[in-house]
Formats: sequence, structure tokens, C-alpha cells
Amino acid sequence: MIKRNRAAISKFIIHKVGNKFNSAKNIFSENAITFDEDSYHLMVPFLLKPFGNVIESFRFNHHANIELNEINNYTSQIFSDETTFVEVSKHIVNHLFEQSNSAQIKIGDVIVALFEDVEYKEIITQAIGIFKIENKIDFFQTYMDSNSLDVAVQKGISTKKLDKGCLIINTTDAEGKVVLSIDTNNYDAQYWIKNFLNVKYADDNNHHTQNYIEMCKDFSDEVIKEDFGVHEKSKFLAKTVDFFKENESININDFKEALFEDDNEKKEKFDDYKKQFETLNDVLIRNQFAVSDVVLKKQKQKIKTEIKLDTNIQIKLDIDAPEAASEYLEKGYDEEKKMKFYKVYYNEED
Repeated sequence: MIKRNRAAISKFIIHKVGNKFNSAKNIFSENAITFDEDSYHLMVPFLLKPFGNVIESFRFNHHANIELNEINNYTSQIFSDETTFVEVSKHIVNHLFEQSNSAQIKIGDVIVALFEDVEYKEIITQAIGIFKIENKIDFFQTYMDSNSLDVAVQKGISTKKLDKGCLIINTTDAEGKVVLSIDTNNYDAQYWIKNFLNVKYADDNNHHTQNYIEMCKDFSDEVIKEDFGVHEKSKFLAKTVDFFKENESININDFKEALFEDDNEKKEKFDDYKKQFETLNDVLIRNQFAVSDVVLKKQKQKIKTEIKLDTNIQIKLDIDAPEAASEYLEKGYDEEKKMKFYKVYYNEED
């Protein structure tokens, strides 16, 4: 998550990346762009605004030596010597080109930009942005023809959304340079994050919180819902969120005691699923970590607690009221109608 109040673009260039699978070639610019005032004031927020909401960060990865990571190497060159900007930006595009190993990888415009005065965790520093524009929109352009105005359809870059982008912040911690990334076109999950950037999630509380909640969501779908029903799934998710809200740090044993109490069957299923989740997703779920409030808030918005019935009725449970489902909602079976039912208790309706 960055702040862009004082951020400024000091260098900016656009190239076009092809697709080696389809024999589409790269097209390179030889000079950096000099902006007019209107273009500049549109470009800065267009490129940086999406990163104001990015919570999780990455660090460069390499199987042998982190210095051999291509993007880490290229961006270090620019930070050390800004006169290399144009030439190194071409190397970045060539590296991206080498990752186009299938027909579905789209060609597009690649922007490389050097930013000054970007704020990250109260540090003011430089950042290098790499952005790929894959989708262009139709717009109308009017023009004069034979003393009358006419209209034509042209294609251009929308200022509303970036397709793919990353910011390499010129600051390091124990794990290396900080990398932020966005990817709104996930047609190939490996292409941008793994193959091009070759990054891994930072080993921090944001990532630990994210992993744990993702595991709980999957556990609720694949185990609780399947074995105990949708009602129990919703209760489990509501109690999970409540536990995270009420505790500054998570201990896995305390979590199991709070959610499952004396139900050893569910505890064992949870332990087994944790091992399965770690193996399947190649992650380590920490047994103890501090809660990231920003990640919790973001993940809470994604959790669905509706009970959808085949009679075109939905019951939506409040994720912030975990006890309501147990106290005011009953499930039963009507012998006369031969149908299941829910009984809901309330005082007033809105």
C-alpha cells in the first residue's frame, strides 16, 4: 500500500511486446517520453492509484541466487544509474516476451516508468513501475470532413483500469526489495507473477492472515458444508471472523477450542485439511501470528454466508453476528410436506 501525494514521474517510455508463440515481434521506442501537462496529470494517478489499495507485498525469488532474478537485476541497474533507463527498459520487454509460451498470452503496450517521492510505510523513495496494457476500448473521435463534422471509431487505452502492473520499491527489508503487483486479467496465473516477476509473498502478518482465512473458507466449503450442511458452514465462517476480530494474534489451538469446543471430530478434520491445504498450495500455515486488520477487513467482504434454497428463497446471515444463526435459526423436517425447513425467530421486520 503506497501513498502518491508527492509522487512524480521522472522517466517514462512505452514499448510494444509481442508473442513469440505467434511470431509477433516486439516494437521498441528509442527515447523516453516528454509529457504535455494534461497527459502527465492523467498518467500519474492512472498508474499509481491501483497500488493505494494493495495490501500484500512480494519479494524477488530465484532458485540459485536472488541477484540472478532478471527483474531484480534490471531494476537495480536503473536505481544505480538512471542513464541506463531506456536500454534496460528494452531488456525488461524482452524478458516479458520470453514468457509468452502460449497463444493466449496477449500482445500489448508496455510502460516502464521511474517514479520519485513514492511513500511506502512512511519511507519516501523511488519506485520503478512496469505496466502491460492488454485491452483497449472503442471511443468516438470527431473530425472535419468537407466542411462538416464526421465521426469515426478509434481504439485507445482506458484510464479506468490497469490490466497488469507492478511497482518495485527502492527499499529493502530482511527478505529483499519490496514488490507490489496487480493483475486483473488472470487468464494465466503463472505468466505475470511467477514467470515474469518470479516473486513470492512476503513472510509477514498480511500473508499469514490471508493464508489462514483462505484455508478456513476452503475448509468451510469442502468439509463443513459437505459433512454438516450450509447452515453449519455459515456459522463456522461467522465464528471465524469473530475470532479474528476479538484477538490481536491467532493461536491455532485456541482457534480450534473456540470454534469446535469439544467436537474432536471437527478438530481432526481441521488438522487434516490444514496439512492438505499446505501441500496443495505450497504454503506454510503458521500456528501463531499477529492479525492483519486490513487483510481481515478485505477478506471479510469476500465471505458469503447466504443459504440458497431450491424454493427461490435465500437466507442471509450477518457475518458480524456469529451467535444469531444458533440462537434464532432452527432447521427441521416436515413429515407432512416431506420437505426440510428453517424456522427464523425475530421481534420486528424492516
